[in-house]
Amino acid sequence: MKFKSKKNFNFLIYSFSKWQVKLIFAFLAILLIIITITFTQSLVNEIIDREKKSIELYAKTNANLLENLMNNSNNNNTDVLLFFIENVTPTINFPVIVTFENDQPYEPFENWTLNIPFKENSSIKEQREIVMEYLKKMKEQYPPILIRDNEGNIISKFYYTNSLLVDKLRYFPIIAILIVLLFGVIGYISLSISRDSEQNKVWVGMSKEAAHQLGTPLSSLMAWLEILKYDTSNEKLIKETIIEMEKDIDRLNTIAKRFSKIGSMPEKELINIAFLIENVCNYFDKRIPHLGKKIEIIKNLDNKIWVYINLELFAWVIENLLKNAVEAIENNDGKIQISMKINSKKYLTIYVKDNGKGIPPKLKRQVFYPGFSTKKRGWGLGLSLCKRIIEEYHQGKIYIKETIIGKGTTFAIELPIEEVKS
Repeated sequence: MKFKSKKNFNFLIYSFSKWQVKLIFAFLAILLIIITITFTQSLVNEIIDREKKSIELYAKTNANLLENLMNNSNNNNTDVLLFFIENVTPTINFPVIVTFENDQPYEPFENWTLNIPFKENSSIKEQREIVMEYLKKMKEQYPPILIRDNEGNIISKFYYTNSLLVDKLRYFPIIAILIVLLFGVIGYISLSISRDSEQNKVWVGMSKEAAHQLGTPLSSLMAWLEILKYDTSNEKLIKETIIEMEKDIDRLNTIAKRFSKIGSMPEKELINIAFLIENVCNYFDKRIPHLGKKIEIIKNLDNKIWVYINLELFAWVIENLLKNAVEAIENNDGKIQISMKINSKKYLTIYVKDNGKGIPPKLKRQVFYPGFSTKKRGWGLGLSLCKRIIEEYHQGKIYIKETIIGKGTTFAIELPIEEVKS
């Protein structure tokens, strides 16, 4: 087994001078910003291009349908075009306005627009005002799709603007840059104060941990984009994919909140601890099968216990312990048990027990050191962050209660009884 120890971590840091470490840190931050902006812009352009193709297809189909109706063409062709329009229209989730060649909108407005928010029972005048306001913005964004007759004369124009999903994605680089800048400032201050402190060791790896955290939703967004590329005819699939992409964007917001709380004293609130743990377990239950493992999470929780904690950070601790337990289990009959009790020492104790490979006794004291890891991948920050969150922010304790090679490990979290209401 290959692992990184505290000694190896120290050697990595001290092999560079202070200014070299700062330059490397700054380079990693700038590189992450460039990659994030480039990827996000590429993703936005892909979606904009797809939306343009959708409206072009929609416009041409509408034009063909009108031509068939005017020329009294074959009814079968007309039925096919109507069927196609009915199925394409629901997939267009961005505003569209159809106008004459002189940019005057067709009437009635409700029949010649898509995704324009008209008020219920609004008058024609009110509808016209809304349409003209949208039309003005559309003209500033994208050129219209032109529909011409056989002689090349313009007979109608299809104006459009981008969807809400594009607007959301445009905010993502700002979130990523704020995260990187946050850790850049914290890392700079930490390195300036003392290279020998444990705080420095944490922040040196923090930008890498931020990149690692951002990588999961980014990879997921890339996968959803590939799905959209290769199947544009399945309306249900497109809607479900867009919903999942929005979930990944929400996940990025959660990551930003978590990291922003490290380095300052976060606010605590009264939380049902069983409900919080249940939500985290449900998140893992849906993702464990993707790892090719069969693991059962067994919960023995008391839903009457309420604790003053910071929700985002405490959930992060439970996620890290579950993740470590999953990675430690190598057999096909894995079990993770989570339980809680109020003991005689007036502490609420939460146990996370697995039947994995266990931890060698000589490494037991090192698992909470920044940089320590028994895995080939990772930065060894997970358990050290758990320790910081529990002991510094919640005045509690986290430790290994029991570990046996080949049988598993039990982690324990203790919170003062004064912080508990049942």
